[in-house]
Amino acid sequence: MFMKSYFPALWSVPSLRIFFRWLLLICCISVATGLIVSLFLILLHRVTLFRFSHPWLLYFLPFAGVLIHYIYQTVGKSSEKGNDLILEEIHRPVGSMTWKMAPVILISTLITHLFGGSAGREGTAVQIGGSIASVFGKWFNMSGRDTKTVLIAGIAAGFGAVFGTPFTGAIFAIEVLTLGKIHYKHFPAALLASMAGHFTVMTLHVHHTGYLVNNLPVEFYYLSGRLAFSWLLLGKVMLAAVAFGMVSMLFIKLGHGIKQLITGVVQRKWLIPLLGGFVIIALTLILGKPDFLGLGIESAYPGAVTLPSAFLPGGADTWSWLWKTIYTAITLATGFKGGEVTPLFYIGATLGHTLAQVLQAPESLFAAIGFIAVFAGATKTPLACTVMGLELFGGAYVVFFATGCFIAFLCSGRTGIYKAQRNRLAGKYS
Repeated sequence: MFMKSYFPALWSVPSLRIFFRWLLLICCISVATGLIVSLFLILLHRVTLFRFSHPWLLYFLPFAGVLIHYIYQTVGKSSEKGNDLILEEIHRPVGSMTWKMAPVILISTLITHLFGGSAGREGTAVQIGGSIASVFGKWFNMSGRDTKTVLIAGIAAGFGAVFGTPFTGAIFAIEVLTLGKIHYKHFPAALLASMAGHFTVMTLHVHHTGYLVNNLPVEFYYLSGRLAFSWLLLGKVMLAAVAFGMVSMLFIKLGHGIKQLITGVVQRKWLIPLLGGFVIIALTLILGKPDFLGLGIESAYPGAVTLPSAFLPGGADTWSWLWKTIYTAITLATGFKGGEVTPLFYIGATLGHTLAQVLQAPESLFAAIGFIAVFAGATKTPLACTVMGLELFGGAYVVFFATGCFIAFLCSGRTGIYKAQRNRLAGKYS
């Protein structure tokens, strides 16, 4: 009687049918997303290694950009909006998404990385998930409300699969939609999708990069159970978090500013990626090293500054974060594809490494906080990023992770990298 009184839906056969229908649908979307994301990660690794062994490919980056431009003009069309198109479709479903988004973004991202463009991979995974979800939505002739649910599930499946962070993927999918509001009612679908996408990738033995936060010297903290804490260290984290937020805002404004400037000056659109490619080549020749090309995770040569190296003593230069910001802003603003998140990880981790030296704090811990905090400020998803810290680096430093993410969020301005993200807080901080 207790179950029947408090959970009447469980006793309704039609409700059970609806439940299992949704369960099967979301699992199909997520497994399909996980399979394609796995293929994408394998191919991305291989094209990166191929570029390392053939550095002359960089000189063809401008022409690769022109090719990407024509792919979107002829095949992709509205898909060029990327993640913003998915968010627009969630907020106001009009059926503008097609199955073409998945293959187009996959191919264009691989082209970008093959020739050295500084971009990420989350945009590709999220768009793959969103594209697959939209196909299922059209197959089943879903209403606008149901379409919103499957698209959120697609975002979660793509994010969880590409980073190996299923809980973060679920929370990101419901937090990124509207600044100042979290759509909790979609969390079960998002969590199921993210878990299924993640486990599909793991089943195929496609591994994710691991990051290690070293045990802190005893003078930096005391332990309460398994929780690390120190008022002095917390104060240093708060100072660093302000810098993380300001760099997030710099990344946002630089990307939007370059795009607005170049589209206003250059009339022929195919010239924009051509110009962007030449600027990347020139910067690389001036700096004399390829550290800021590509994804930034794997090392082109011993001693290169990479995302994993930022967690090691002496593993980042003072201005690595700024150069990666410039490279990525130029790459994405001029039409190359891939996403912003992994470069944001790189920017945050290398900045955290530098700030740790200035503040005399643990380098690996500050790299980890920067890793998630700059991402939080740029995407306006501090809760998801705090959870990402727990999934990637463990729960002992949760106080520092939450402090870094939420302060960076507050210091990063009112807008994020996604223009279609609604802002419920607009005008409240004036």
